[in-house]
Amino acid sequence: MNKARLNLVFAVLISLLFVVKHSLALNFTLGGDHSKGKRSSIRDDIDDEINQGHWINQREQVSGYSRKSSPMSNLPKDFTWANKDGVNYINNVANQHIPEYCGSCWAFATVGVLNDRIKIMRNAEWPDIQLSEQVLLSCDKQHRGCSGGWPLLAFKWIKENGITDNTCSPYQALGYMNGLDCSDLLECMECTPEGCTPKEQYHKYYVEEYGFVSGEQEMMEEIYQNGPIACSCSTPEGLYKHTEGIFIDRTNRKSFDHECEVVGFGEQNGVKFWHVKNAWGTSYADNGFFKVIRGINNIAIETNCSWATPLDTWSEGKQVVVQKNVEKSNQLLETKKESSQNTITSNYQKSHFIKGEKVLSSRPGDLLTEEELPDSFDWRNVFGFNYASKTQNQNAPNHCDAGWAFAPSSALADRILINQKRIEATLALSPQAIINCKAGGTCEGGNPATVYEFANTHGIPDSSCFNYEGKDYTRTCNPFDVCRDCHGPPPKTGEHLLQNCRTIFNYNRYFVSEYGHVQDQSLSQERREKEAVHYMKAEIINRGPISCGVNFTENFHNYEGGIYSEKLDKETSTYRHDVSIVGWGKTLTGQQYWIGRNSYGTTWGEKGFFRIDMYEDNLGINTDCIWAVPVTDKNELSLFYSNLQIPSEWERYD
Repeated sequence: MNKARLNLVFAVLISLLFVVKHSLALNFTLGGDHSKGKRSSIRDDIDDEINQGHWINQREQVSGYSRKSSPMSNLPKDFTWANKDGVNYINNVANQHIPEYCGSCWAFATVGVLNDRIKIMRNAEWPDIQLSEQVLLSCDKQHRGCSGGWPLLAFKWIKENGITDNTCSPYQALGYMNGLDCSDLLECMECTPEGCTPKEQYHKYYVEEYGFVSGEQEMMEEIYQNGPIACSCSTPEGLYKHTEGIFIDRTNRKSFDHECEVVGFGEQNGVKFWHVKNAWGTSYADNGFFKVIRGINNIAIETNCSWATPLDTWSEGKQVVVQKNVEKSNQLLETKKESSQNTITSNYQKSHFIKGEKVLSSRPGDLLTEEELPDSFDWRNVFGFNYASKTQNQNAPNHCDAGWAFAPSSALADRILINQKRIEATLALSPQAIINCKAGGTCEGGNPATVYEFANTHGIPDSSCFNYEGKDYTRTCNPFDVCRDCHGPPPKTGEHLLQNCRTIFNYNRYFVSEYGHVQDQSLSQERREKEAVHYMKAEIINRGPISCGVNFTENFHNYEGGIYSEKLDKETSTYRHDVSIVGWGKTLTGQQYWIGRNSYGTTWGEKGFFRIDMYEDNLGINTDCIWAVPVTDKNELSLFYSNLQIPSEWERYD
């Protein structure tokens, strides 16, 4: 009998023995256990005092804690919200341990459950709503910030207090106990070259009900009927090293020191498992997910789980809008910048590829006719599917003139989702890694075309490699500043423990095979202007969103909604900014417009998006657009990895 078959028989025997004994929990990992790098063995995600049975008392502090689901006898053998009928309802994987260590698993599990259940309730329609872990770490003081907490009580706190999304308050890996206390500014911020102030108006999201669930059958019923759940678990050393297959612990460890999100269940070669989303980045295990044996309470994962039902505060007429009366002059951060830093008046620099375009296929505009293009098209709703990637905010937690990094990377992320038929989780590439590599510029502006050149030779990591911080790093593309992971303990107030962090070299890179301007730049300017709309439409509908430069004005900065137009003259102060275009439309009166995405968060414009006139007074949006084709074929991708350019001194791309 071969080794694989012996492994399978052994795993099944383990399950049977546990059913008889109700105590045995052995460790065995199907498919291998090859470490990607040792993590900390310090169990500091959750406080030891809470560890010692204190979790039982948390149920006495909340009302209505019985499970919400109904008993079922016909549950499917395999089910996961990561692929339900071809749709992924799970939001992108994050890394709680960057840019420094933070024991915030409880906040990520809490927010993960709510994010994904909102997505389920909304049938995965645009916009994706992603709540703020940082608000819990700084404002929910029944817990201990970066030193641990419990999702059940966090659900209770959100029901009573509400929570903003993560474009209002991005994750900073700090809590109220180590330097980042709760404030109006923390709850929802807006940063400019002069500094950061609280946002005057923003949305809040709430929990309607929440409760406790445990045991294999009830957990499966709750997941299948209502969505993912948050579960406490133990993290033996083998789980840190786990890479693939079904994890089975042999240490019989039952103490709780971690929280995770269980998104599904299944059976593989006769072995039952839970499908679990972690918050250790996409370089961990199976792109941030892992499987653990089901039915024997392995790693104590079937003991202490909780669920919550989000309150509908997103539908028209049900929104909860907070209005603040802010005295901005008294709210500036210490990171104040000179107001002149971001202004580039009337000196618009067009996108340019330093090494030239790399066009390997015909431009769609050369192949499609006007008659083949519809009056309206929007990648946020193609036959009911939303292909738009995560909305981000370049102006939080600091101001950074990085539209040049956000626009092309967002358009690229959209195209990846389109190519993968939306099976990829909501994707966010890392603008901070792009900035750290100076792959086109800095926080004082840059050239978006070079982002695609960098993606062709180096590949761009996702945001679980490096969170957005909105600042420049002094080192140029140091691998440590591209993808890292950190272990405990959490730093104290004002302390930096970068010596506890390590470089990750084996991470997912997103490459492009070709790139260029939407129109052939060798054509006359007159012809390009005449045919611009046609080529933009053809490129968008055929291959996905595009990145475009605009002459940004103060009026557009203050845009709140509607179809925008502004006539520019010599007196109008403008600066270069970049946005992505995801579609177009036409009103009943015949006005045609572009649908674009900015990188100012969901409080700006129309949930982070805008509409602008297609032909006139549109800030020059038709004149400077670029595209790139992502590499998603596995065979082609392997070639890019084999040819990966990582010189001893990393290239600078500015």
